[in-house]
Amino acid sequence: MNTFEMLKKVCESYGPAGREAEIRKTIEKLVKPLGYKTTTDALGNLICHKAGKGAKLMFAAHMDSLGLIATYFEEGGQVRFGCIGGINPFRLLAASVRFASGVCGTVEKDGDVDFKDVTIEKLYIDLGVQTKEEAMKLVSVGDVAVYDSPIRLCEGGKFAMGAYLDDRAGCVAQLLAMEQIKETDNDLWFVFSTQEELGLRGAKVATFAIDPDYMIACDVTHSDDSPKAPHVGSCKAGCGAAIKVMDRSVICHPEVVDKLVSLAKEKNIRYAMDVIKAGGTDAGAAQLSLDGVPAGGVSMACRYTHSPNEMVSISDVEDCAKLMAAFAAAEF
Repeated sequence: MNTFEMLKKVCESYGPAGREAEIRKTIEKLVKPLGYKTTTDALGNLICHKAGKGAKLMFAAHMDSLGLIATYFEEGGQVRFGCIGGINPFRLLAASVRFASGVCGTVEKDGDVDFKDVTIEKLYIDLGVQTKEEAMKLVSVGDVAVYDSPIRLCEGGKFAMGAYLDDRAGCVAQLLAMEQIKETDNDLWFVFSTQEELGLRGAKVATFAIDPDYMIACDVTHSDDSPKAPHVGSCKAGCGAAIKVMDRSVICHPEVVDKLVSLAKEKNIRYAMDVIKAGGTDAGAAQLSLDGVPAGGVSMACRYTHSPNEMVSISDVEDCAKLMAAFAAAEF
């Protein structure tokens, strides 16, 4: 299975924050041939361990996605919803969505609302029915819909596009790294974390359980390459592995940053320095756990994050995997 095929498989698995069972099963099947012991904790984190006597290294990529949770039914069958995670209402207009049951719909705004006045409260999911009773046979309050955008390979074969590359691309990078690690004395822990979109919850729990010497979060970062970009980030899609320096959740440990840069240079892995003014990763939760954990991050620059059609460079995913594999095998 190549990188794109793996991206397609994991991105299209259902798994909104708090309901990650399906995506966890998908990833666990991909981990099984790699020789790691797998466990699932009470919060749903998938924890993969390969024992060693060296440094205890934790890697984390979150497998949860954003979602829309059904809250109320209009008489005409339209479903009102709340957001699981941070979603800009403008990203939702005309988006295709699907529930765990397979029921599909599209998101639209109330007819008397101007586009400039759109808020989440003025949006609804249209299931293609005409009455409240019909809708309630298909969906219940508390059911969660996700974007229903397939993963596609863009023209030229360099970029993948679709829903939930944040952070299923990070999950794929971790899987590739796990596959590439051949020999090391280090004690390796790869976590596919839950509920990151709700405040880095899974990583916090996993870090307390593992108590690592060092931690690396693998996530996406802002791609600063749109026309008239606001320059809230320092990386562009296609730059290679983005070595995190800072985001809103963390100032990365200098020792970890320096180690990643040194390994990238030594292994001839393309990289860039990642500084963003907004957003956060599992590194923020890990750094503040226990009595403090030296934490850093390896990311892929992603266009249009939290939209139904995110976009990442396939080579960036592979470069992140190479750098994490090098870190996993390094001496500390």
